[in-house]
Amino acid sequence: MGIKVGIIGCGSITKLRHAPEYEANPYVDEIIFYDRNAERAAGLASQFGGRAVQTVEELFADPSVDVISDCSSNEFHHIYSTQALLSGKHVLCEKPISLTLEHANEIIEACKSSGKKLMVDHNQRFTRAHQKAKEIIKSEELGKVLTFRTTFGHSGPEQWGVNKSNSTWFFKKERSGLGVAGDLGIHKVDLLHFLLDDEIESVSAFQGALDKVNENGEPIEVCDNIVCSLKTKKGRLGTAAFSWTYYGEEDNSTIVYCEKGILKIYHSDQYQLEVIHSNGEKVHYELESIQTNDNQTNSGVIDAFIKCIREDQEPPVSGHDALLSLKVILGIIEAAEKGTVVRI
Repeated sequence: MGIKVGIIGCGSITKLRHAPEYEANPYVDEIIFYDRNAERAAGLASQFGGRAVQTVEELFADPSVDVISDCSSNEFHHIYSTQALLSGKHVLCEKPISLTLEHANEIIEACKSSGKKLMVDHNQRFTRAHQKAKEIIKSEELGKVLTFRTTFGHSGPEQWGVNKSNSTWFFKKERSGLGVAGDLGIHKVDLLHFLLDDEIESVSAFQGALDKVNENGEPIEVCDNIVCSLKTKKGRLGTAAFSWTYYGEEDNSTIVYCEKGILKIYHSDQYQLEVIHSNGEKVHYELESIQTNDNQTNSGVIDAFIKCIREDQEPPVSGHDALLSLKVILGIIEAAEKGTVVRI
């Protein structure tokens, strides 16, 4: 018997990532769509050969549904993911896991008490360049990591979101909550934890709504840019910049400086990973192109999630991993708001 999947929320992330990746997975039999906008759910159901339901309760009550992807907007994750877990479903929750630590812990508690699997969609861990970079760092062929810098920016969620307008929920304080820090920054925080096998411990930051306006032409309520200094538990130092105003092209690069050389990830158009040894020797890897808003390739997340369910393994990105990243992002925003160094 194949796996039946329910998807909550039928925006761009479902249309471009979750639905096509479930459809392509040989172990998935059927996809059932729910959205508050019934037309949107019906549209994706016909596009992906699934079916739509009118209420989210129908998904939770259906004993044949094994798995739920929670692709609702950020402020609903703790409601839907918690209910899905307590209804006996395995859950793949979009990032950030939630907007507050309290709500994130609700989801994690529901995971524990239900015995079901919870994975959070921090997809940057799965790219081949990041996997290879982790291998190189772990091998210590470049010695120990000393410093790093990372950035993630594009021209903004109003270009990518389902409604393609400045009224996007990403710009609303009560819905997106964390602005660009929760949209893009949290990906890179999780990636740094993964690559460095370390945790960010202290942060300082500056933020601003520098350019984006809402549907009424007023500056948005959340940050469109945030720039941070980071210190890890193992004493590494780094910087991070997250932006919705990189007009012209995306930047998703990370550079790791080690005792015996440098790792450049997604820094060059041609080579996804460059290793530059201190003696000047260079090794270039052509692995794959990273997913961008204009280049949607299989992220590997859905396949990894289905595999951990089928083989009863721990999910590669746990609720605890996601909670750690959320703590850092909340710390970064606090640091920016108070103009102080925040210890996580």
